[in-house]
Amino acid sequence: MGDYEHLLVKQDGPTVRITMNRPERRNTLTEAHMRELLDAFETAGRSDATGIVLAGEGKAFCAGHDFADVAARDLAGVRDLLQLCTRLMRTIESVPQVVIARVHAIATAAGCQLVASCDLAVAGESASFAIPGGKGGWFCHTPAVPVARNIGRKRLMEMAFTGDPIDARTAAEWGLVNYAVPDAELDARVDELLARATRGSRFAKAVGKQTLYAQLDRPEADAYAIAVEVMASMSQTPGAKEGMAAFLEKRPPVWPD
Repeated sequence: MGDYEHLLVKQDGPTVRITMNRPERRNTLTEAHMRELLDAFETAGRSDATGIVLAGEGKAFCAGHDFADVAARDLAGVRDLLQLCTRLMRTIESVPQVVIARVHAIATAAGCQLVASCDLAVAGESASFAIPGGKGGWFCHTPAVPVARNIGRKRLMEMAFTGDPIDARTAAEWGLVNYAVPDAELDARVDELLARATRGSRFAKAVGKQTLYAQLDRPEADAYAIAVEVMASMSQTPGAKEGMAAFLEKRPPVWPD
């Protein structure tokens, strides 16, 4: 699915596996690395895949922005870098496929932001998560945006102000990841969760993901207004009609997509 300098990308049946491959730099996010990630997700989004797995090679999942890249930039340059990062995170949320983060070792700052921006996440027990800017000189403002939407206000404040890492079990308890498992079981649990999350109509799943992100964090009345209209419209699609017919006829569904 394309040749990249900083990534390994392959399609494994219905799954696209995107692996960050800068182990010597702990998969830190330079501009070049983020542009490759953006291209890989956009390409996968246009494919017939039903799921995407994001992983990291080496001793870290992702250690955040590469300070060597950041420190060389002026204000406009850093703003451009952060806008590119934001575009990457929002693309992960907007592609029609279910996206799962496969997390081992550290996921810090923008690496933690990557995990929080994925639809689902499974962490090995070796994993730890931090938004460490609070104990340094550059606060983790942008990583805090999706992290807050995963774990809530007080837990965000603790992570952001202290900069201290949390372990995989705590991340699961707080809602940053779905499961924390022994490292030896990480791949199996990722694949098992992806299989459950991608069954059914591909089109219905894609619209469902888009609608969930559209209504999250809106006032309840606005959320219902969005959800009612989409759900009513989707009732007329082939996938919905087949699902209801199969239920009523007590037979396995035959999905049209």
